[in-house]
Amino acid sequence: MILLNEDTKCLVQGITGKQGSFHTEQMLKYNTNIVAGLTPGKGGQDFLGVPIFNSMEEATEEVDINASIIFVPAKFAKDAAFEAIRHLDLVVIISEHIPVHDSMKIMAYAKEMDTTIIGPNTPGIISPGVGKLGIMPTHIFKEGNVGVISRSGTLTYEIASELTNAGIGQSTAVGIGGDPVTGDNYVDILKRFEKDDQTDAVVLIGEIGGTAEERAGKYIAEEMSKPVVSYIAGRTAPPGKRMGHAGAIIQGSSGTVASKTKALNEAGVEVAKKPSEIVDLLKKVM
Repeated sequence: MILLNEDTKCLVQGITGKQGSFHTEQMLKYNTNIVAGLTPGKGGQDFLGVPIFNSMEEATEEVDINASIIFVPAKFAKDAAFEAIRHLDLVVIISEHIPVHDSMKIMAYAKEMDTTIIGPNTPGIISPGVGKLGIMPTHIFKEGNVGVISRSGTLTYEIASELTNAGIGQSTAVGIGGDPVTGDNYVDILKRFEKDDQTDAVVLIGEIGGTAEERAGKYIAEEMSKPVVSYIAGRTAPPGKRMGHAGAIIQGSSGTVASKTKALNEAGVEVAKKPSEIVDLLKKVM
């Protein structure tokens, strides 16, 4: 597994908000190691036994923490992310609609501080059998040896469910986020899976827009020893059409299903025409 393991000790930023409290309860039910929460003005209280602090400084002085998950409104997300980046190794940003210039500042600061960012606009990370830092439904995942990377939450769920129903478990599933500017990208996550002893194969779930999947194809061709199979969403999308995610817009001939499929095929990656074909493709390469 990658990113989220037995040593991850997480703080929830925005733990008392509607989304934060709901998903904290779900994460705790899945045995995720949530050790603290943060809501300014609510310090000294607790939520389901998790102590709440007013600031990151206060929390890190009192509790051993190395990761954060952010459930705060978009306009406060940059400040919350900067606070986490200053102190922690891993920050998962669930928040949607963060302005692009804020996301760019977050990623620049994270690079400077050598902090891993997942998101924004992500379903998060799940390592079945260990925990989840995110909003994904847990019942569709099972422990196993296939890594999953995706820009789309819904497609992650659909394909994880197909894998689980076929008896194929997952080591870790990571949603990198559907925005134009995100933290770790496909190549970053592929590098982690390549080094991970518990991952034997990878499913890469892409979509139209941008060139991230093409760059992933180049890395797979040059560096990856483990088998990868893929599915690219947006096969019937007309040019110039934005499909759900802010990053999913085709410009010219780049960012199309055809260009992404070609790049992945050239790297030896078979690309499914529909999500239900992923299981058969995996069985061929494993």
